[in-house]
Amino acid sequence: QVQLVESGGGLVQPGGSLKLACAASRSILSMYAMGWSRQAPGKQRELVAVIGSGGNTGYADSVKGRFTISRDNAKNMVYLQMNSPGPEDTAVYYCGAQFVRGGEFESWGQGTQVTVSS
Repeated sequence: QVQLVESGGGLVQPGGSLKLACAASRSILSMYAMGWSRQAPGKQRELVAVIGSGGNTGYADSVKGRFTISRDNAKNMVYLQMNSPGPEDTAVYYCGAQFVRGGEFESWGQGTQVTVSS
């Protein structure tokens, strides 16, 4: 298991930018992949970005071209750069780990609130 702590959320204006961070309690090199998901009020949780141990990335269509996931293995950190967010991106954002290929993402942190509003 691993403990994950998200940070960096807050209020951002539409069209602005925000960078979320996820700190892991141990090395993320052993994780098959790391990911960011979000959940807005009244909606199901949505996996929005994934990064594999080799650095390959994948995005939900809803954020493709605007959000960028990255990782710093030396610091056991995962990031989500949010560019040009809109009100539809308002949600609690969570960081999770996939331990094996094809496994579920788990060990979700407590989340960080992102509110996009002018």
